[in-house]
Amino acid sequence: MSGHRVTIAYCTQCQWLLRAGWMAQELLSTFSTELAEVTLKPGTGGIFEIHCDGELVWERKRDGGFPDAAELKRRIRDIIAPERAMGHLDRKG
Repeated sequence: MSGHRVTIAYCTQCQWLLRAGWMAQELLSTFSTELAEVTLKPGTGGIFEIHCDGELVWERKRDGGFPDAAELKRRIRDIIAPERAMGHLDRKG
């Protein structure tokens, strides 16, 4: 199966599995035909990073916390389908 790959690395010590799983669900729902896989990768030390095709999309420490679903979807879209309109998600508040 061809398609894009997303990896969500999360901290098990911080108990961020549910947050990582929710982000994975949001991405799979929105990009069901573009994504080949979304992988959850447990880690430690406060890690919460999201990569798409090896490119760092979000990093909790660098980006100041966690992304909201709309921002994460915009960033993933910009990598895998920049021409795709995201409707109301393209309008920033």
